[in-house]
Amino acid sequence: MNPLLQAAGSLVLALALFTANSVQAAESLTVMTHDSFNVSKKLIATFEKENGVTIRFLKSGNAGAALIQAILSKNNPLADIFYGVDNIFLSRALKADIFRPYNSPLLTKISDDLKLDTSNRLLPVDYGDVCLNYDKAWFAKRAIAPPRNLADLIKPEYKGLTVVENPATSSPGVAFLLATIETFGDEGYLQFWKDMRTNDVVVAAGWNDAYFGHFTAASKGDRPIVVSYASSPPAAVYYSETPLEEAPTAAVLTDGSAFRQIEFIGILKGSKNIALAEKFVDFMLSKPLQEDISLKMFVFPSNMEAQLPDVFIKHAKVAQKPAMIAPERIEAMRDNWIDAWTTAVLR
Repeated sequence: MNPLLQAAGSLVLALALFTANSVQAAESLTVMTHDSFNVSKKLIATFEKENGVTIRFLKSGNAGAALIQAILSKNNPLADIFYGVDNIFLSRALKADIFRPYNSPLLTKISDDLKLDTSNRLLPVDYGDVCLNYDKAWFAKRAIAPPRNLADLIKPEYKGLTVVENPATSSPGVAFLLATIETFGDEGYLQFWKDMRTNDVVVAAGWNDAYFGHFTAASKGDRPIVVSYASSPPAAVYYSETPLEEAPTAAVLTDGSAFRQIEFIGILKGSKNIALAEKFVDFMLSKPLQEDISLKMFVFPSNMEAQLPDVFIKHAKVAQKPAMIAPERIEAMRDNWIDAWTTAVLR
């Protein structure tokens, strides 16, 4: 063989082996999430390049199911980081003692009312209000006033108009149940739900079935009122096939009518990449990522410096006085509340 070709071949082989070894040696970080997690691939690629790391996302079902997996595997963690614990399951997550504290410098950019863990084992990434949405055209066509609050739903004029999600199988379902508990109290919420049953409420298994299967503004269904999110009106505009000047739906956000869900991120104990995990948490709380998630997951950013997209500015509102229940009380009572609801509404 020509010595030059042989030398060139040896160089190519050496470079190939170097590249292979470099890839094998590259650090990796596993992020466990719920199935709805979504951020721009470009931002992730930039983080990977800047930190010499490969990010692997482990989507593990809904938030509750994913958390159960993380708890069951605490002695042999499946990931370095967990994103998606919300305030409905916050107390369970902290009691399981699977997260390590991290005082991110970006916590100064986050509103204090979102910080529910004083030890900073779980840091707030985003929030959203679960609330009633209604079909504006449906009510306008019939000259019926849309509901102003939860109590309106049991009035005769709203009979047969509402679809909700089952709190035993749906995250917005349990959030809405909590809103009714906070509004009507432990003594009154079951009577409200019994009245809802009398008023012909439909119960769907999950949000997709409720919104795209029954809601008149998004389907051929016959229910002009649905339990959804305060960010649903801008989503309806954003995903519309034809440009819209006005959202076809509106959210009911009067005092106590919405329950605020807050989503958190935390570093799992047992992670072998603590420094990189901390950098990733900072990345999730940083302005670029925070401005990205609004149109990826239709949530509101926790970072107060993050700018909302135009469609949110024009068509989204948040509750000024949302229903809030302490995570410890939710953990203590959640199963009892759901069981009582099931008996009152479905049996």
